[in-house]
Amino acid sequence: MNYQGYVIAAYAIFMLAILWDWLAPKLQIARARREAKLRARRDATRKGEVHS
Repeated sequence: MNYQGYVIAAYAIFMLAILWDWLAPKLQIARARREAKLRARRDATRKGEVHS
C-alpha cells in the first residue's frame, strides 16, 4: 500500500491550518485599527475638528 498521497494531503492541510492561525489575528488587528481610525475621523468631523 502506498500512503504518499494521504501523507502529502495531511501535511498540506496542517500547513494551511498553521498559516491561518498566523494570519487571522493580523487581519483582525488590521480591521480593528481601520475601524478605530474611521470612528475617530467621524467623531472629529462631528465636533467640527478635521484631522488627517
